[in-house]
Amino acid sequence: MDQIIVIGGGAAGMMAALAAAEDGKQVLLIERNEKLGKKLFITGKGRCNVTNACDMEGLFANICNNEKFLYSAFYTYDNHAVMELLEKAGCPLKIERGDRVFPVSDHSSDVIGALTRELQKRKVQILYNTRVVDIGTEEMLYPEAEASCDTSPSKAGNKRPGYKIINVTLDNGRILSAKSVIVCTGGKSYPTTGSTGDGYIFAESTGHRLTDRKPALVPLNCQESWCKELMGLSLRNVSLCLKNGKKELYSGFGEMLFTHFGITGPLVLSASSYYMKAKKSGDTYAYIDLKPALSPEQLDKRLLRDFEENKNKQFRNSLAGLFPGRLIPVMIDLSGILPEKKVNEITKEERQRFGQLIKNLPLKVIGTRDFAEAIITQGGVSVKDVNPSTMESKKVSGLFFAGEVLDVDAMTGGFNLQIAWSTGYLAGKNA
Repeated sequence: MDQIIVIGGGAAGMMAALAAAEDGKQVLLIERNEKLGKKLFITGKGRCNVTNACDMEGLFANICNNEKFLYSAFYTYDNHAVMELLEKAGCPLKIERGDRVFPVSDHSSDVIGALTRELQKRKVQILYNTRVVDIGTEEMLYPEAEASCDTSPSKAGNKRPGYKIINVTLDNGRILSAKSVIVCTGGKSYPTTGSTGDGYIFAESTGHRLTDRKPALVPLNCQESWCKELMGLSLRNVSLCLKNGKKELYSGFGEMLFTHFGITGPLVLSASSYYMKAKKSGDTYAYIDLKPALSPEQLDKRLLRDFEENKNKQFRNSLAGLFPGRLIPVMIDLSGILPEKKVNEITKEERQRFGQLIKNLPLKVIGTRDFAEAIITQGGVSVKDVNPSTMESKKVSGLFFAGEVLDVDAMTGGFNLQIAWSTGYLAGKNA
């Protein structure tokens, strides 16, 4: 009963177990899969963007929900602490564009291997292929209190000295008991890795509030059928502005990719978090600036120059220097200019409208893909029911929550894993 039980062997769970075992505590880590870190294994396209090397201001700037809740967690165990732990555990790291931190090997398995070695070193017991199906609490008396307790009717109102234990029921019917249990079961994203929302059931059954759960960092579905024609086409160094009516929801610069259903890629995934978070009324559009380095005036001069060089060509044959080949037919169709029209016959108004299209290529957003394609879950256990200094429940003494199961999420770039590391560490130390 004196052991600490950690439910879930992902990033938050492994860190919680390590932190709890640091002081010599007996720790049991329960993982429903045959190995640890199954979701961690596929993050960053298998390279594992473990954290971001930015400063503390940068960390908080990239949190989408409840950043104030993370103050204690980030300041107790920051990105540099994570990097130091992994490198000391035999996983050298490197910093890439955008301060993204990856293992030098580009193999997520090296991150998992390093953490597994640390768990073994700290004598953490791991129970694989085991699913927790329920948790509940039970009131216990201290032995000396039980022996001396007067249970006569006149004393019935007296409070007995005691404590609560948490019972953890496994899928094989076995019941384990502990004074401290840490729930690190993740969200609902990538359910094939074991993230099926179990932690939400545990939280709700023990009296905790849940906020709405939505897929986040997820591709966007678009109405335009021409997206399918461009499936697989990647655009780099473009800007994307997401607007609901006149309200700007998100603006960013980077890389995106067309799919058969719409758009994806780092730029789009970041935009999706703000799309899901926003209260929307009316239509939402993603506007792509294909030439963000050029002002409208500079772009018009560029078009004038290109048109002058190709003045005797047909419009459809004059755009090779502006766009990737597969994008040209789509841009011609959307421009309203006849493909066969001679460049020297294009009017000033047509040219300027074409420039506006290049700077604001519109796509009507009609929704997102589901949890199976989402990197993270937005929403979860309400932070109002969790102590931000310890990650302990305000409802149930000895019950802790860490990682994606909480209603905290961030942008791409290693920030969501940093949330997992920091909240896992804080929960483990306080359990």
